This record gives sequence, C-alpha cells and structure tokens, in this order.
Amino acid sequence: MGLDLFTRQEYKSYMGINSANSDGEIDSLIPKVSQFAKTYCKRTFLDYYNDPLVEYNAGGFDRILLKETPVANVTSVQQSKDYGQTWTSLVKYTDWVLDGDDIVSLHPSGKFEQLIRGYKISYFGGYEATPEDLKAACMDLLTYYKDNEGAVKSTKAAGTNSTQIEYIQTSSLPAHIRRVFDLYMADYQ
Repeated sequence: MGLDLFTRQEYKSYMGINSANSDGEIDSLIPKVSQFAKTYCKRTFLDYYNDPLVEYNAGGFDRILLKETPVANVTSVQQSKDYGQTWTSLVKYTDWVLDGDDIVSLHPSGKFEQLIRGYKISYFGGYEATPEDLKAACMDLLTYYKDNEGAVKSTKAAGTNSTQIEYIQTSSLPAHIRRVFDLYMADYQ
C-alpha cells in the first residue's frame, strides 16, 4: 500500500522549482521521505482512510488503543476465545463504545477479558489528506536529503591535489522537522 505523503508537483511548487531537471531525484526521494515519516511517527496517516485496517489485541485492559488515528469509523469488534479460530461479534453500545481513538469495554468487569489473539477490530483511520504542517516537514526533509547528498560531503580545497571528506556525524533530524514529526508520533506502545 504505502501512499506518499506529498507529490512531486506539491514539492516543486513549495520550493519554487520550474524546471524538470531534478524530477528523477525528487521522484526517487518522495517515497523514502514518506516512509521515514511513517516509521518515525509509527502510523501511516493516509493508507487506511479509505481502506479498512484490521488490528488484533489481547485485551486485559479497560480500553484498546487503536494505532491509526484519528479513527474515522469502526466497522466491527470481534472476540475469540480459541486464539482466533472463530470470532463472535461484540455489539456497539452494549459490549463496547468508541471514545476518541480508543475502544472502551462496557463489560460488567470494566475491562476486556485477557485472551491471546482475543480481539479483532476492523476500522478506518487516518487523514483524508496529509496535514499541511506534516507535508511541509516532509518536503523540508526531502530538501535536507538533497542538500546533504546522502549525508556525506566530498570537498577539494582550491589548489591542492587531495580530497577532504566531511562526514555529517549527527543522526538527529533538523529541529524544525523533528518538532512537527513529534506532534504526530503515535503514543501507543
């Protein structure tokens, strides 16, 4: 699946690029930057807005945290007492209720019974379109990769026959990009 978080045209417009000289490089970096943002934030943002996501959970708590937020629609919550061999549908507003981005148990015990591979939740979540601040951070990251040429610089001092190589020794993201990614990072474990 893996939808890109922005397009070449959006990037070129953002950067004020009018020529097609760097289209190949941009096209090769867009999926990499998009995947990096998804991995860093532990969510996909767009992939499950129109296509359902199925998650499995073992229960044991009063709520089940869903990974792809914001949750647009929960289509089913099912329970299995035989490790996922057979499934029984749980009833909304009787057995469970959606509270924000969490499925909350309405069981008299106050929690979902702990069962190995005991709960299967089908739902739609994420965004219809990439939030603008996240899109800008991704496009800035693409520019960072382009400008730093894969994080290794090779320079040759004027009037010498030797080449000096400078390695960028930090694994940190630029602060303005990290701040935006941190806002969208999923807080489940």
